[in-house]
Amino acid sequence: MNKIKRVCVFASSCNFLDEDYYKDAAEFGDLLGKSGFDMVYGGSSLGLMWACAEKVKENGSQIIGVMPEKLHDMGVYTDDCVELFVTPCMRSRKAKMDELSDAVVALPGGFGTLEELSEMIVQKQLGYNNKPIILLNTNGYYDKLVDFFEEIISQNFARGNARKLYYIANTPQEAIEYLKNYTFENILVTKEQIYKR
Repeated sequence: MNKIKRVCVFASSCNFLDEDYYKDAAEFGDLLGKSGFDMVYGGSSLGLMWACAEKVKENGSQIIGVMPEKLHDMGVYTDDCVELFVTPCMRSRKAKMDELSDAVVALPGGFGTLEELSEMIVQKQLGYNNKPIILLNTNGYYDKLVDFFEEIISQNFARGNARKLYYIANTPQEAIEYLKNYTFENILVTKEQIYKR
C-alpha cells in the first residue's frame, strides 16, 4: 500500500536559469498539489524551489520548509510555509528533511542538490530507508550524472542492483505516476549484498 504523503523536493534556489526549468518545476508542483501530496523543501522563496512550492500551495496542499540558520538570517525564506524549521547547519537540515518526508524528488540543482541526493541514495543502499528517489531530468540535465552512475557500476564501485535505488523521470507527469504507484518493500541488506560480486 502506498503511504506517501509528504514529498521532499531538492532543487536549485537560483533565479537565473533557462525558463524550461522553472516551467517543469511549476508543473511538478501543480501535479503534487492536485494529487494531495504535501511538500518538504528548503524553505526558500527563490528559484526552482519556489516555482514548485508556490504551485503546491496554490493547489491546496501544504509546504513545509527546512532551512539552516545561516540562510534564514539572509532572509531568503517564505512566510507561506505551514511550518518552517530552522536548523543549526546543513547536516541537521538534511536529517530533518529526511525525518519529515516519505519520498524524495531531485529537480535540477547545483552542488547542494547533488550532495542531498547522494546521501539519500546511500541511505537507501544501506537499508536505512525504502523511499522512492526520483531524478526529474528536465532538458536531460541529469544525463551525464546517470552516465557517471553507470561508470560507478561498470567499474565495480557499486553493484548492478544499485540502479533500483533511483528512478529517472523525464517529465513531471512521469515523476508523479511513479510516486503514486511506488510499492514499499522491506529492505534487508546483508554483507553479501554489499561486498560480494
